[in-house]
Amino acid sequence: MRAMAKVFVLAWFCLVGLLAFSGRALAAEPVKIGILGLDNYQAVAFTQLFNTPQEAEELQGVRVVVAWPGTVSEDIPESVQRLPEWTKAMEQFQVAIVDSVDACLARCDAVLVMPLDGRRHRSLAEAALKAGKPTYIGRPLAHNFSDAVAILQLADDRQVRCWTSSQHRFSPGFLGMRNHPEVGQVLGADVYGGCPLVPHHADLYWHALHGIETLFTIMGPGCESVRCTSTPVAEVVTGTWKEGRVGTFRGLKTGAVKYSATVFGDKGVSISGVYGHGVPVNGVAPTNDKYMGYEGIARELGKFFKGGPLPVSHAETLEIFAFMEAAHESKRTGGAEVKLSTILEKLPKK
Repeated sequence: MRAMAKVFVLAWFCLVGLLAFSGRALAAEPVKIGILGLDNYQAVAFTQLFNTPQEAEELQGVRVVVAWPGTVSEDIPESVQRLPEWTKAMEQFQVAIVDSVDACLARCDAVLVMPLDGRRHRSLAEAALKAGKPTYIGRPLAHNFSDAVAILQLADDRQVRCWTSSQHRFSPGFLGMRNHPEVGQVLGADVYGGCPLVPHHADLYWHALHGIETLFTIMGPGCESVRCTSTPVAEVVTGTWKEGRVGTFRGLKTGAVKYSATVFGDKGVSISGVYGHGVPVNGVAPTNDKYMGYEGIARELGKFFKGGPLPVSHAETLEIFAFMEAAHESKRTGGAEVKLSTILEKLPKK
């Protein structure tokens, strides 16, 4: 009997150990990411950050395992040139290349929608959301306002976690201006960045979105009205926020292009950092610190894919797109003031 008892106890401890080991193994299993669309360098950047050893905890436990390259957009030269190159680059990260959206969705836990072309985003996002996959959609969310609204609405209806953002939002020198000790409470900001206009996307949706999202990063949500001045040199959009705060975006069409800002606060005035770098100190923006580039947003993606909250709410994303739509309407009406409420009240009611 004693021998049988010893065998039973030994078997019990073996079972407990096996279960504990299985639990650790299960916990160590990375979140499997699938990419839809490989003509965008972001797809490569995110894959490199997730699939190679990283010190940052947020980048650990997430791995790109499968990708569907998608098709080129013939009217976007970069898409034509880069799709073969970036597809080939996936080999070094051991990413399986599949020949359909469904095949990609079947082999992953969550999705990155990555085509350069925002016209392709709605159909791909719909496929991912209908499959119940947590989804991030690269800049721009869509090529027009109606598609952007439809994607967010579907995510809400399906109760599937989904978000979008420019990587500029998580550049330390921009994000750190909201509570900068030399600035204090932000009363206004003048942001500037590139603004090429293209026939295949609504004005401001292409590259200008980076600067506009930077403006919201610094100012926060709460914009009430917009005016737009358009010339061959620049698109200048002035937004009035609650409590009379004013923020502007200068979209640079010609000349030198740089992404930065001047921030006005109740304690002081300061330049912001420049894209990829840290916050200014004594009015000087660092450029010899660690370059973050895509790492800032990749860290947010890592937290999101591991169950963290949406880094940017649907409400703020919708406000950003309403801001751009109001700017378009102001431009069409010769610079008249357009209230964001007139844009948002046209949305379909639930």
